[in-house]
Amino acid sequence: MSGDMFDKKDLKRRMEGAVDALKKEFGGLRTGRASAALLDPIRVEAYGSPTPISQVGTVSVPEPRMVTIQVWDKSLAPAVEKAIRNSALGINPVVEGTLIRIPIPPLNEERRAELAKAAGGYAEHARVAVRNVRRDGMEQLKKAEKDGLISEDEHKAEAADVQKMTDDTIASIDAALKHKQEEIMQV
Repeated sequence: MSGDMFDKKDLKRRMEGAVDALKKEFGGLRTGRASAALLDPIRVEAYGSPTPISQVGTVSVPEPRMVTIQVWDKSLAPAVEKAIRNSALGINPVVEGTLIRIPIPPLNEERRAELAKAAGGYAEHARVAVRNVRRDGMEQLKKAEKDGLISEDEHKAEAADVQKMTDDTIASIDAALKHKQEEIMQV
């Protein structure tokens, strides 16, 4: 069989990429507990370009409900504070020289439900991405059979492998979603 026609490793890599992207999105969802990943999506206007917070200071989590940023350049502290305040996270940083403290308030029930729903939306996007990869793989198999590169039996066997890969990946997405929703709903 031609390696450039149907590449199972590429399909698996693309499916795993959807799961990795989902886990990154989950990292940005606030659960009421402090996490350095909470600040990953925020960009600070530094030296003329949008820069991740982790590139202008040291982000740490000294307590379960506190994130701190030790800004390396004192002149950037106000820009970091402004970026955090203007983010959709709804958190208020406290600036003490080059140290920025970010207390993480507990979530109310309504906000927990919204976050759980958002997590479900992220998971559905990941499932759609995985199904699109599956569709691409199935189309490659059909074309390979039509072009005479594989037999009908090989097509069926490979299609079953692609389906199993899809089912396994969607199961891991569902497990990640269940874990994240439990984490969000924990008081």
